[in-house]
Amino acid sequence: MEEELRMTPVTDLCDEFSDKLQIAEPIFTDFGGTLDFAGPISTVKCFEDNSLVRAALEEPGEGRVLVVDGGASDRCALLGDNLAQLAIDNEWAGILVYGCIRDSAEISQMGVTVKALNAHPKKSNKKNQGERDVPVRFAGVSFMPGDWVYADLDGVVVSASELSLS
Repeated sequence: MEEELRMTPVTDLCDEFSDKLQIAEPIFTDFGGTLDFAGPISTVKCFEDNSLVRAALEEPGEGRVLVVDGGASDRCALLGDNLAQLAIDNEWAGILVYGCIRDSAEISQMGVTVKALNAHPKKSNKKNQGERDVPVRFAGVSFMPGDWVYADLDGVVVSASELSLS
């Protein structure tokens, strides 16, 4: 049986690299069936319109993490089980949503890590509005495309480069 590779715990990264990290405010809830992710950042900035979230997740993820700045809206969801399945199928490492998701029961059974502010039953608009791969800022952290984000049950941290413990 193959041993599953586990990500270095965020706490260990903080112990070793705290001077090189941005540490996000603890505002996110874990919704996915897996609980950690690490990878280079790709961003979507949108407000109550998940068209660009879908477009991003339809692309090969190549181990990236999709960071979605939804403006903290609590009036609709930007991600549901269909988009979570796209993330799995296209090999995204995880999804961080500064907004809401839906289909939380289904997502909790899927092999994807999803962190978001909350769940909401209403789907978003589809007007193809928003921006891709632009710097976004929330939770006290700047998320720059190409930087690295690490997350687990203890929190979310961002580094300008990939980190590893020796």
